[in-house]
Amino acid sequence: GLLYQEYRDKSTREEIETRRLQDSQTDPEETSPSEETPSEAEPTSTIENKAPPQINLLRNSNSRFNLWQDLPEVQSSGVLSILQPDEIKLQEAMFELVTSEASYYKSLNLLVSHFMENEQLKKILHQSEAHILFSNVLDVMAVSERFLLDLEQRVEENIVISDVCDIVYQHTVNHFSVYITYVSNQTYQERAYKQLLQDKPAFREVISQLERDPKCKGLSFSSFLILPFQRITRLKLLVQNILKKVEEKSDRESTALDAHKELETVVKACNEGVRKMSRTEQMISIQKKLEFKIKSVPIISHSRWLLKQGELQQMNGPKTSRTLRTKKLFREIYLFLFNDLLVICRQIPGDKYQVFDSAPRGLLRVEELEDQGQSLANVFILRLLENADDREASYMLKASSQSEMKRWMISLAPNRRTKFVSFTSRLVDCPQIQCVHPYVAQQPDELSLELADVLNILDKTDDGWIFGERLHDQERGWFPSSMGEEILNPKIRAQNLKECFRVHKSDDSQRRKLGSRNRQ
Repeated sequence: GLLYQEYRDKSTREEIETRRLQDSQTDPEETSPSEETPSEAEPTSTIENKAPPQINLLRNSNSRFNLWQDLPEVQSSGVLSILQPDEIKLQEAMFELVTSEASYYKSLNLLVSHFMENEQLKKILHQSEAHILFSNVLDVMAVSERFLLDLEQRVEENIVISDVCDIVYQHTVNHFSVYITYVSNQTYQERAYKQLLQDKPAFREVISQLERDPKCKGLSFSSFLILPFQRITRLKLLVQNILKKVEEKSDRESTALDAHKELETVVKACNEGVRKMSRTEQMISIQKKLEFKIKSVPIISHSRWLLKQGELQQMNGPKTSRTLRTKKLFREIYLFLFNDLLVICRQIPGDKYQVFDSAPRGLLRVEELEDQGQSLANVFILRLLENADDREASYMLKASSQSEMKRWMISLAPNRRTKFVSFTSRLVDCPQIQCVHPYVAQQPDELSLELADVLNILDKTDDGWIFGERLHDQERGWFPSSMGEEILNPKIRAQNLKECFRVHKSDDSQRRKLGSRNRQ
């Protein structure tokens, strides 16, 4: 009977503890599912004759059966003694997808019935405000209900679940576009909610009163609003979990790969929808602040976005002046780095920036200076192979810390080799970390983390920052090292990589096909 927020937190905490336990084992192969030797499968007729479970998750959201093997029908059927441990783990992975959808539907239902349809709230909110706040949540709930009914029907067909990824695939292709609409509204939604709390005391009071209701179990209204985005992301991870457990080269693997690919498309579209509006507003704001001392460059473009901005110290004069005092060595400059362009400025009065140089991002090179003494600590060379004057230019730049220097160097020259090699190199081993505290990115070059995320460590700094690549989606970014725990067992790291390669092998095959076409 958990609300989805509670289920999600419980599930990820269990995942973290399981990985901790595996990491502490001297020989994880003893418990690794991939190492167990399968025996001959029992004839399916033995299983099919057993009575199917009547779980009715949609109608009975208080069901206490969180595990497939805890269902009374499963316990009494004898199948647990027939099925191999690998198959039982697969059954649990598929059953978790079903029960978590029931928990999610319950939370959505509460968002609608308890908050959206509250009569006091309806009187306070203008129709347009309510629309921004709740968006198309009714469509999302209807899609979840239809999805859950189909999943429930599948579970009731046979005590041993045949598959769920085929249902996931069909619903993702035909119905899950409602998630893109909802999530794309997230920036407007967050802004409207903050504005309403600030401008309407009556709204603030009613929301606070509704949140205190025992039904909400101490959860905030905003935790209900973000449910659809959390669910579509989590659903992809649940399919990944199934994919790791199905037989290789089987029909179930093929179906899981198809479902995962479609879910990944929806998740990417959701992410793009959120970014698009905030990026456009940000670009307009930056354009207004820039004054060009050189030939003007049009900043606003539908394909351009900000990667990093900030102040650095530029070394003045020729390299022979290094012996001068630090105060005379450096002056402040300000960089705006976009995905395709670097703009170098000096800050001027009125919160404005005067642009004195620029270069395409692809024509930037960086080089770190080492062992140059305290005054030149955290200094690097930035080379513009072709600047605004169509010539090569070099800047000696000093950052405020080692992490800030490395962050700038990686952002300016993303193809530069990092300390450790990335996931895409197919290395047998690489340092890894699992997230034990969620983190929300504060800067464009940072990576938001969810509990139980596993990442390859590509680089790290002495002052507590890690540059990582998340295994499940290959997203990269910086985050504080205190957010995670390093995975020390090399066999567990290898297992994580192996599972990741398997999940993304359909992507690899697509890349190979594309590469082949490009070569032709």
